Amino acid sequence: MSKKIAFINQRYGVEVLGGSETYTRKTAEALALRDGFDVEVLTSKALDFKTWADYFEKDVEEINGVTVRRFSVKKERNRLVQRSSQIMMHNLGIHTKDLEEKRLIARGPFVPELVEFIKEHKDEYDAFVFVTYLYYPAYFGAKEVYDKAVFVPTAHDEEPIYMNIFDELFNNVKGIVYLTEEEKKFVNEKFHNENVPSIVNGMGIEIPAEDNSKDFCEKNGIDGRYIVYCGRIEENKGVKTLIDYVQKFNSEIPESKNEIKGDADDSSAQNCSEPIKLVLTGKGNMSIPEDENIKYLGFVSDEDKFSAMKGSMAICLPSEFESFSITLLEGMGCGKPALVNAKSEVLKGHIEKSEGGFAFGNYEEFKESLNKLLDEKTNSELGKKAYEYVNRNYSSDAVISEFSDFVVSNIS
Repeated sequence: MSKKIAFINQRYGVEVLGGSETYTRKTAEALALRDGFDVEVLTSKALDFKTWADYFEKDVEEINGVTVRRFSVKKERNRLVQRSSQIMMHNLGIHTKDLEEKRLIARGPFVPELVEFIKEHKDEYDAFVFVTYLYYPAYFGAKEVYDKAVFVPTAHDEEPIYMNIFDELFNNVKGIVYLTEEEKKFVNEKFHNENVPSIVNGMGIEIPAEDNSKDFCEKNGIDGRYIVYCGRIEENKGVKTLIDYVQKFNSEIPESKNEIKGDADDSSAQNCSEPIKLVLTGKGNMSIPEDENIKYLGFVSDEDKFSAMKGSMAICLPSEFESFSITLLEGMGCGKPALVNAKSEVLKGHIEKSEGGFAFGNYEEFKESLNKLLDEKTNSELGKKAYEYVNRNYSSDAVISEFSDFVVSNIS
């Protein structure tokens, strides 16, 4: 008899960009392909996390073999309540359960009918997989089914996780799936929940075999060498810093070879004569400066995303706060070295374990790393290590097999 599994995430769909949302969709679809599983997703009708306004019209639909049940958002995101609650907590030391829950409701998406559905239909499901701790559906939904709850927290060291209400969530679920060892270490130290059964299990990374990067670059008017960032175009993702660094790097390129300073062993010396381009894919509301070397493409298809990665000289993740980073691993899986923010323990961990790139903490380290990546031999060697790391640790079959075994073992 099939095991009926429900995944719960704040947003869901092919159109939805976001780390936990992509993880949920890819994992749900992979599990649905395995014998013995009937997979559903419970989510909101929202597309935009800035407002949580209803976007999807259907209450129920099937996407790639997964039944998706959507629930209307009853209140749009309330940043005034979020901010005032945060001020009361930090400035006045008020950490009541009521205040923290009001802040979480204001963050949204406020989908009480989703929570009520879980409560009324919990006996029809063998397990509920709650993905990401940060939003209303996971906290309030898991409360109704702790004895059937498998939790994928996607946690990292950020301000909201220090709210007291999360102690209960992290300690009362049936099992936890951490995406990295760094996440597990942080959560265990924060919540002292070592007694909760857990595994460290990422997401299966699949790379298309074809390479359409040449056509992609011609179509988008991209010539010369470039680094690529794929994800949300937001300042808090480090995108402004990345743009500033690339512009500063290009401004320091000597006008002639005679102006190049430093000797052959000086890795901080500027050793390129042409500007480096930065290609950005993804959606966001951050303004992008007018610069012929900054190419902002907006939302692109998966095919174009992988083409952008395969044509690049490096995949760059400038965010300080990451719990896994799917796009980084996809880029590394394309055989590209990585350039990441050293302040993120998870991103730095990928670099240290793979030896497939560099981590930077400031502009000078960014410049030094980028100069090393401009060397063709170094770039190729690091790219090979990056590919081997992803292939060795994140094959889809191995990841989903461990995940499904863990879910079954915790609902038996």
